Amino acid sequence: MPAYLIVTREGPMREPAEMEEYQRRTRQMGGDFKLTPLVVHGAIHPLEGAAPEAVVMLQFPTVEEARAWYENPAYQAALPHRLKSAEWRAVIVEGL
Repeated sequence: MPAYLIVTREGPMREPAEMEEYQRRTRQMGGDFKLTPLVVHGAIHPLEGAAPEAVVMLQFPTVEEARAWYENPAYQAALPHRLKSAEWRAVIVEGL
């Protein structure tokens, strides 16, 4: 069953340099992760409630693989830079 890791930025960017470092580190990540980027900061068209500032959605084959990617030491080393850059929210959602 596919799983989706969804990350939303809930406010304005505070530290752009931290986000740049996060992006640099995540681009360099290796591993055998089977992920498919589906949304990366695309145009947002809110329908209900307040819209997030940005959305990223990555598809993985399973919840376990999504969690393994997130818990990977290379990603965990990059994560503090994203968290310093702005207010974020991240979830893994099981697909159909």
